Amino acid sequence: MAVTGKRQASVSLLALAALLAVFAGHAAAAGKTGQVTVFWGRNKAEGSLREACDAGTYTLVVISFLDVFGGHGTPGLDLSGHPVAGVGDDIKHCQSKSIMVFLSIGGFGSQYSLPSAKAATDLADYLWYAYLAGSGNGTGVRRPFGDAYVDGVDLFIDQGPPDFYDVLAARLWSYNKQFRARTPVQLSATPRCRYPDRRVERALATGVVTRINVRLYGDGYCAAYWQQEWEKWTAAYPDSGIYVGLPASEQTVGYVHPKNLYYGVVPVVQKAANYGGVMIWDRYADKRSNYSGYAIQWA
Repeated sequence: MAVTGKRQASVSLLALAALLAVFAGHAAAAGKTGQVTVFWGRNKAEGSLREACDAGTYTLVVISFLDVFGGHGTPGLDLSGHPVAGVGDDIKHCQSKSIMVFLSIGGFGSQYSLPSAKAATDLADYLWYAYLAGSGNGTGVRRPFGDAYVDGVDLFIDQGPPDFYDVLAARLWSYNKQFRARTPVQLSATPRCRYPDRRVERALATGVVTRINVRLYGDGYCAAYWQQEWEKWTAAYPDSGIYVGLPASEQTVGYVHPKNLYYGVVPVVQKAANYGGVMIWDRYADKRSNYSGYAIQWA
C-alpha cells in the first residue's frame, strides 16, 4: 500500500529521530568502559567477597594481600581477619557473575622482597600452584582457596627494592603458553601516582602487565597535579589499560567528590585511548559511602 506524502514525511522524521538517538547514545558512551575494580580484604567489617560481588558495581575484585614472600620466609596471606574458609566458594560465585578476581601481592608491610631471580621464579611457581590454575596435586603446595583459582595477580609493591619483579611477571606470564583461547594468568600493577614508580618499573617494562591502577591519592602532590601524572602514565604504557585509582573515603588525601569526579576528572581521563576504568580503594570505605555507585555511571 502506498504511503501518502504527509505520512511518509512523518515516518521519515521518526526514522531520523531514531537514528539520531542511536548516534547520541554512541556519543554519550565514548570513552566509557564500565570497568570498576575494588580492593577487598582490608577490613573484616567490609563483609564477604561474595557480598562485594553481589553489590552490582564491580567488574573486578582484588583480594589483598599476600604480604609475606621472597626473602622473608613462607608466603603468607593477610585478609584482615576474614576466614579463609569459604573464600574459594565466593571466588567461584563472583566468576559465575562474570566478575574477575585477582590476588594482590605486596601491600603496606615490610615482610616481602625478591632478593634473587630464583626467589622470583619460586614465588611465581608458588602462585601458579597455590592460587592460579595450576594443579597442586603432587607438588606439595597447599591451595588456601581449594580448587577455586583467581584470574590474575596484582603487583602492589609499595615497599622494598624493585629487583626481580620483572622476572616474576615474565615467569607468571609464561604459564599462559600452555593454554589456547584463554589467558589463565592476567597481570595488573597498582603503583603510586608519581611517574615513574621505580618499584614496578621493571615489571611494567616486560609488556605483560595489561592493567595499571594508578593511585591518584594518598599524596598531596598527586592530589594537586593528578592530571599531569595521569598523562605521563597513559603516554608511557599505550598498550596497557590505565585505571584511575580513587579513594572511597573522604578521610583520604586525594578524595574527589562525585560532582568533581563527573565534571573535573572524567572528561580528562576518558580522552586517553588506553583509559581502562576506575579503581576504588577500598571495599570497606565504598560499602559505607557507595562511591562506586557514582563511579559506575561514568566509568
